[in-house]
Amino acid sequence: MRKLVVQQWVTVDNIAAEEDGGLGFVSGEPFDDEVTDDPFKNDMMGFIESVDTMILGANTYNEAKGYWPYAEDQGEYGRKLNRLTKLVASSTLDDAPWGDFPAATVTRDAVATIRKLKEDSGKDIWLWGSLKLMHSLLDAGVVDEVRMLVCPVSRGKGTRLFDDRRNLKLIEATGFENGVAILRYEIKN
Repeated sequence: MRKLVVQQWVTVDNIAAEEDGGLGFVSGEPFDDEVTDDPFKNDMMGFIESVDTMILGANTYNEAKGYWPYAEDQGEYGRKLNRLTKLVASSTLDDAPWGDFPAATVTRDAVATIRKLKEDSGKDIWLWGSLKLMHSLLDAGVVDEVRMLVCPVSRGKGTRLFDDRRNLKLIEATGFENGVAILRYEIKN
């Protein structure tokens, strides 16, 4: 069965969005087509190769649609991201174009859509950003894994990744030379 994997950039003090909603703390260089033995980039490429579907909330979609379909500086990573099947959870959007790539499908019921997708064959499903959507999917019990990309900064204020109690089981913890640590947790319901 496919898994729903949430991936979030966070600070060491659990901030997933700064007070202005931004992600100015995110670490990492753009991906390009240089051959590299960079373990962080290799991990990120491995992750994007493990999924075939991406789901976004309407706000994340609106922020991403103007950059990612045209992100030549992101090399193979960007090409893989743009080729993923995309869904946008929204009660207001009727369509969700993605540059010259196939448009995202709009779903009004993300929980039902995720449950159906998890029963289908394929690779895992990636929830990209979308904190409000993430919380509703956690509450519905459909999130299988949280993958946190912990940046070596603190902010003190902002939107926390978790604003309530969650039981998690550590699957993997890996640190990289750029200061980012990737922590993978299984959700224990």
